[in-house]
Amino acid sequence: MLKIIRFTFIASLFLVFFLSIVPASTIPNFAILSVLSDKLVHALIYFFLGYIGLLSRFEISEILLIFLIFSFGLIIEIIHLFHPYRYFEYLDLLANSIGVTIALLIFRLKK
Repeated sequence: MLKIIRFTFIASLFLVFFLSIVPASTIPNFAILSVLSDKLVHALIYFFLGYIGLLSRFEISEILLIFLIFSFGLIIEIIHLFHPYRYFEYLDLLANSIGVTIALLIFRLKK
């Protein structure tokens, strides 16, 4: 079961990265997400990445894993500085940090 969780985590990272660098207009059903706030979508995605990352039980500290997932989002936002169809947004980073923090809190409460 752990292998499936880890595979899902890694696949999710690749999917989030891919969807973060293609123009939003090329993503099928992107309009469905527009019903939700962009920042809420960021928080939900990073909550998912944080929680499934913690469930993967890698041999690093929980705080380091959460920091690495947040850093993944930071790298994507830096890429957006140079991307013609995307924009760097500090509020995206804030939403990402809220998502991973909630994941860590829930994970620790369930222990």
